[in-house]
Amino acid sequence: MTTALAPPRTDRRFDLLSLGTFVIVGLPDGMLGTAWPAMRQSFGVPVGDLGLILLVNTIGSVVVAAFVGRLIQRLGVSVLLAVAASCAALGGIGYVVAPGLWLVLTVGPLLGAAAGMMDGGLNTAIALTGRPRLLNLLHGFYGIGTAIGPLVVTAAILAGSWRPAYLLLVALDLVAAVLWALHHRGAPEPAVIGSPAETSTGQRADITDPAAAWSHRRIVSVLTLGLIVFFVYTGLEVSAGQWETSYLRGHLGLSASAAGLAAFGYWGALTAMRIGLALPAKPVPPRLVIGGGMTVSVAATALIWWQPSTALVVTGFVILGAALAGIFPALIAATPQRIGEQRARHAIAWQVGAAAAGGSGLSALIGLLIDRTSLAILGPAILILAVLLVLANTALARLAPIGSVHDSG
Repeated sequence: MTTALAPPRTDRRFDLLSLGTFVIVGLPDGMLGTAWPAMRQSFGVPVGDLGLILLVNTIGSVVVAAFVGRLIQRLGVSVLLAVAASCAALGGIGYVVAPGLWLVLTVGPLLGAAAGMMDGGLNTAIALTGRPRLLNLLHGFYGIGTAIGPLVVTAAILAGSWRPAYLLLVALDLVAAVLWALHHRGAPEPAVIGSPAETSTGQRADITDPAAAWSHRRIVSVLTLGLIVFFVYTGLEVSAGQWETSYLRGHLGLSASAAGLAAFGYWGALTAMRIGLALPAKPVPPRLVIGGGMTVSVAATALIWWQPSTALVVTGFVILGAALAGIFPALIAATPQRIGEQRARHAIAWQVGAAAAGGSGLSALIGLLIDRTSLAILGPAILILAVLLVLANTALARLAPIGSVHDSG
């Protein structure tokens, strides 16, 4: 069956550009938490204001999630990504020159929209190709970006300022914009969302719809639970990653360099595991990746809360990164299996939007809790998120098992 959205499988330039773009998507996520202790000193603001940055960034991501499918249909994937990278570069300049937090907050929605276009566009395009290895690699390369981010910021801070790290990010965004524009000129555009799959004889191929016999109420419940799972998952991943440096420095007393290396450990473990999941010729079933990762994440967050020693807390973050690694790409890959390709074409973009909202909203909430209490609240907060994630996914799996067959709803 021909996929309606994806570029031809032989277009290796698309694959390579997609992987490189996701490194750039991951970089700011790994940079911000590590840069924040120095940034807040520059701006003279409290530690909890990191949550405000994450919150305003998500405005653009959530808004654009509603239109990603239409934008791909109207512009094509390559043009959409060239525009997104250009917007990201413009927003990054705001960080470089910001005299205060107000400018960082002003450009936040633009950066969020850029990330939403890149994230939603590529996840949708690749998920519908039935290529789980590429999807894992895609998120593995996102992990490379998040793992490199703390090192880039740490090097910049040791050299005197956090700002050159964002200047490098601007340059990479501009390179990505040019490469996607050139790709648009030199390669055929992907087929439009919603175009019917056809056989070689021109007849429409049958499209499997696991939800064909479900009631409307069940479909709505499944879609809603899916959004909740993505919301809570990314809230856990981003909260742990963004607040780890502040937690290790402000609560456990590590130096800037030691905390930066510890943050690299979290994102590095996430990256290594995602790439590892992409290596086997026969991918690990999404159900096992999701269930196993969530179970281990509960144990890892419990270890962080327990805090038996600084070394074990850092180890807990590393284990958490490895446990979370495969969940997001597995959830994306499972969406067409749960609800069918037609619904998945639009649901995936909404899932990415819900993920962006969870990553920023829940991180911001934890920031408010930190301001009202102390950094020690991070441990119990992420443990609660891990438990909620298991509960939400259990409910989703009961209503819509991965690869479920037709049944009455």
